[in-house]
Amino acid sequence: MTPQRRVPDRARRSEATRQAILNAALELVSEVGYARLSIEGIAARAGAGKQTIYRWWPSKGAVLFDALLALSQGGDEESGELPDTGDLEADLKAVLRATAGELNDPRYSEPMRALTVEILVDPALAADYNERLEKPVRELKQRRLRSAQEAGQLSPGLDLDVAVEMLWGPVRNRWLHREGPLTEDFVDVVVETALQGLKAPDTPEGAVEGAAERADSPGGDG
Repeated sequence: MTPQRRVPDRARRSEATRQAILNAALELVSEVGYARLSIEGIAARAGAGKQTIYRWWPSKGAVLFDALLALSQGGDEESGELPDTGDLEADLKAVLRATAGELNDPRYSEPMRALTVEILVDPALAADYNERLEKPVRELKQRRLRSAQEAGQLSPGLDLDVAVEMLWGPVRNRWLHREGPLTEDFVDVVVETALQGLKAPDTPEGAVEGAAERADSPGGDG
């Protein structure tokens, strides 16, 4: 009986090649910087053909973007809903502290900084970034703020798009422009300061939490 030949698993081989390319892009941008990063260099490091890379990505910026997306998958706040414990200030501090930690991580920091600059000059990459990352993550942030708004913790007429910028903008700007250390203390002050202007008017401090506690008590409403 003639032994059967094993059919090559092209999908598995393609995925392994793709992952090697993404890993090579992250390694090289950390070693040589974005300006010296090239498709040729990525191909050589990954052991892949240059045409293979161009078949999957239009530019080195696009490769780097996919590499960062792959690196960030695995459980941070961008992969699911933001925490909603009922304590808006504590939830926002936890999320922004995690954001600061990621931005301070050398694995993310320099590639993300390079990608941010490249987006300014590559409209196609900017559109892809907005559609696949910026827009969905912004919607997650807005949903958490909308939940607080519906609970009476934020002003009912609040522009949630502006509120997101007030909370996340200072953190991103300090990191991008290297204006100072991105510490948890700084993040906490950003949240506290922003919430002073975003809270619902004429709502005493702790009134929402107090009302919830009264409602849950034996003598409370309902």
